[in-house]
Amino acid sequence: MNTIHHHLALCAAEAARVTRGLTPEQLAGPSVCAGWTVRELANHLVLYSAHGLEHRALRTELPEETIARDFTADADWPERYAAQLDRALAAWEKPEAWEGEVDMAGSPVPAAEIVAMLVLELALHGWDLAHSTGRAFELPEETGAYVREVVERYAGMYRQYAGFDEPVAEVGADATAFTRALALSGRRP
Repeated sequence: MNTIHHHLALCAAEAARVTRGLTPEQLAGPSVCAGWTVRELANHLVLYSAHGLEHRALRTELPEETIARDFTADADWPERYAAQLDRALAAWEKPEAWEGEVDMAGSPVPAAEIVAMLVLELALHGWDLAHSTGRAFELPEETGAYVREVVERYAGMYRQYAGFDEPVAEVGADATAFTRALALSGRRP
């Protein structure tokens, strides 16, 4: 298993853990993502970090019915999300998934870079979901350092598309790498 897949698996496990603790009442509340409820954020996370992750490995398009689905309408959605994450991780365990490029909005992107961006999807939106519901999202320091590195690499692009805000300056000198990644992405850890 390569290093990126290792970080991906750790972020997936933490995102699955966070979703398992959500209550139906929390889904109706506001999230830390402007204009999104917790339900909308959870659906975005499930769609792109689990279904999108698998489809990228397989080089297939997400079906329209999957894109339009309210995953949180199912009572057991956290377990379904965890199972879909397992399928997606298994798809990326195959060496051929890492070969070549993946289409991203009409542009070919190396497969490893697609996975790096999906690590961000899991880590940052997983943190958003946890933070929106009063929970922690914790990663080992080496995974936090990887997330920070990817945030640094893609911050300009994500800001261009309003995926990141301007960096937050007030993090302590003893802040973890993940806390620094959150701040660099414009989140307030």
